[in-house]
Amino acid sequence: MPPILWAAAGTGFTFLMTAFGSAMVFFFRKSIHANVQRIFLGFAAGVMIAASIWSLLMPAIEEAETQGTPGWIPAAGGFVLGVAFLMLMDALLPHLHLDSKQPEGLSSSWKRSTLLILAVTLHNIPEGMAVGLSFALAAQHGGNPTAMSAAIALAIGMGIQNFPEGAAISLPLRKEGFSSFKAFVYGSLSGLVELVFGVLVVLVAGNIQPLMPWLLSFAAGAMMFVVVEELIPEAHLGEHSHPGTLSVMFGFLVMMILDVALG
Repeated sequence: MPPILWAAAGTGFTFLMTAFGSAMVFFFRKSIHANVQRIFLGFAAGVMIAASIWSLLMPAIEEAETQGTPGWIPAAGGFVLGVAFLMLMDALLPHLHLDSKQPEGLSSSWKRSTLLILAVTLHNIPEGMAVGLSFALAAQHGGNPTAMSAAIALAIGMGIQNFPEGAAISLPLRKEGFSSFKAFVYGSLSGLVELVFGVLVVLVAGNIQPLMPWLLSFAAGAMMFVVVEELIPEAHLGEHSHPGTLSVMFGFLVMMILDVALG
């Protein structure tokens, strides 16, 4: 199967998991309890940290060395570029994090609900890139079973953490006055960017194969920026930080086991 179809399938799965999470708005009419929200965010952070290491940076280093390049060069260079890209997006794109009153990015007249959606959409970009690139890498190696298993493990891990993310956007939208159906639709669409960027990055990687180590590291840097800038701080809001801390550890453990066991 062509790599672009594998990428579409993988990111399509993560998008569907976001949609399933958004569907929780039909069962719970109130916003998620603060502690549950912290656990969700912490779990997502742990998954993304482990995925950045095992699913992106390590394959980037191995791929670069296969091409005859010192592995640390594209790993470090791509990582820095990924961080810089997310910093730029964070500074330019108007968005509002959950439980925040002051929007970030350029000043705009957009509604609070739109800014909430954009905040989630922003950190879904590197997730889509990561899954798409993993399948592209496996396809470039002739569908190598180990590489394909690693890509599938990454898609599963991202999908698992996308489920609570979907609920975390649709329930606040319902609280903002949206109907249940409209909150579900907008919550689901926040995950569509993963499918779009997952496919786009495969098109780039397929045309310029030597860029693969840089692109993998780029996705890792972008994801780590999201983790450190947004997820971990929000997971530790409030008086008690243990639920957020333990959920980060658990998310890391789950993604590490998925990657090592399936890879």
